[in-house]
Amino acid sequence: MKIKAPKVKLKLDQTFAPAILYLKEFKKQVLKQKAHDQVTIVIERNNGYKESYQTIVFQEEDNYLKDNLFYLERLIKTLLWVYGGYKIIFVGPHYLYLEIKEIFEKGERLFDANFMERIYEKPFLVEFSKVVPPLSKSERDIGKHFGGYRIGFDAGGSDMKVSALKDGEVVYSEEIVWYPKLNDNPRYHQEMIRKAIYKAKEKLPKVEALGVSSAGVYIDNQARVASLFIKVPLKEFNDHIKNIYLDIARELKVPIEVVNDGEVTALAGSMSLSKNKLLGIAMGTSEAVGYVNSKGMITGWLNELAFAPVDFQVNGPLDEWSLDRGVGCKYFSQDAVIRLAKKAGFKFQEGLHLGEKLKAIQSLDSKSELYQNIYLTIGAYLGYSLAYYSEFYDFENVLLLGRVMSGVGGKIIVKTAEEVLKQHFANLSAKITLYLPDEKTRRVGQSIAAASLVNLEEERK
Repeated sequence: MKIKAPKVKLKLDQTFAPAILYLKEFKKQVLKQKAHDQVTIVIERNNGYKESYQTIVFQEEDNYLKDNLFYLERLIKTLLWVYGGYKIIFVGPHYLYLEIKEIFEKGERLFDANFMERIYEKPFLVEFSKVVPPLSKSERDIGKHFGGYRIGFDAGGSDMKVSALKDGEVVYSEEIVWYPKLNDNPRYHQEMIRKAIYKAKEKLPKVEALGVSSAGVYIDNQARVASLFIKVPLKEFNDHIKNIYLDIARELKVPIEVVNDGEVTALAGSMSLSKNKLLGIAMGTSEAVGYVNSKGMITGWLNELAFAPVDFQVNGPLDEWSLDRGVGCKYFSQDAVIRLAKKAGFKFQEGLHLGEKLKAIQSLDSKSELYQNIYLTIGAYLGYSLAYYSEFYDFENVLLLGRVMSGVGGKIIVKTAEEVLKQHFANLSAKITLYLPDEKTRRVGQSIAAASLVNLEEERK
C-alpha cells in the first residue's frame, strides 16, 4: 500500500496506529488528486432499517486499489458492528463493489458475515446500487418509565440482579451468583432466571411489566447470540434459550422489553446524569457499549464495538474469536491490562484466571512505573478511539464503567484520554465530557434501570 497508517508511540505500544489517524490521512491523500470517486455504504438490518455513511476514494486510474480496499474493508467492518445488519448496499465504483463482495461473502470477513446471519436470521448479502436507497431509522422510547408494579432483571456473566419496584420505589433487590458460561444444559439457565424473577414477583401484589438487561444480542426480545449461553449447543439454544425471557413474560402475562446490557448501562447513565447524547463504555471481560441519542432514546443499533477495529497496525493483537487484529475488545478490557503488563515484563503467578490477573495488577503500587504505563497506554487508546467513534455516533457524554475503570487506574485512563482529545482533537475536546460512575450513578443499577424499560402507557393504548 502507498498510504502508511500513522503511528503513535505509546509507553507500552510503540506501533499503535489509531484508526482515526488513518481515516484522516486517507481522505487527505484522496483530496490531493485531481478528482475522486464518491462511495456510500448502506447497512440494512431487521425491519428494513437502513443507515448510511458517505466517503471518498481514489479513482481507478490513480492505482491505489490496495489502499482503497484496505480503507473500505476497515470502514465497512466498523459500520457492521456499529449499526448491525445482514446486508451491505454498495453505492460507488462497480469494480470496488466486486472486491468488497468477495471479501465479506467469501474472504477474510466471513466471520462477520456468519455472525450477522445468526443475529438477523437472513442470508448475508453485499449488493450493488447506482443510487442510495431510501433510509429508514429506528428510535425506541424505552427506559425512564417507573409507574406501576415492575420487575427488573439483569443477567451478567457471574451474577444476576433482580429488583421489584412500585411506582419507582425499590421494594426488593437481590444479587444472585450463577455460572451461566459453565453450563451447557438449557434447563439450568431457565430455572435460575425463572426462580430469580419469581422471587421478585412474590414481593409485589401484582406485576405489570418485566424489563430485562442481558449480555448478548437481542432482536425483538429474542436471544440471537449471547456469551452467557456459550456452552449451550445451537439446537438447544434455538429450542430453549432463544425465547427464554419471552416465555417467562407469557407466564406472567405482562409486556416485556429485553435489551442488551450495554444499552441499559447507557440508559442508566443518562438517567443518573440527566444527560442525553451519551455513549456508555464498560471495560470488563470485553468491551460493552450502549448509546442514547439526543432525544434520550436508543437506536436499535448493534453497538458491538468489541469487534470494531480501532488500531490499524499490521501486527496488532489478535482476537481469538473473530481472528481479526486491532479490534476494541483487545484494547478496552481486562485483556488489554494483562497484555500490556506482559509486554512490560510482568510475570503472573501460574494458574490465575483473567479476573485474578487483573486484580494482581490493580493491587500494585499505583505510583509504580508499571502501573502508570499500563493505564497511560489504555488512556491514549481511548482518546484516539473516541475520536474514531465520533465519526459514527453523535455524543457529548461518555460514561466509563467496568472493572478496568475501577481505582486509580480508571482516573489515569480518563485524564490521559482527555489530554489526547485536547491536544489532537480540540473541537471534540470542547464538546465531550468523560464521566466515571459516582454514587448516584451506582444507585441507578442495571436491574432498576431495566425495570423502567417498558412504556406501560403505550402498552395500555
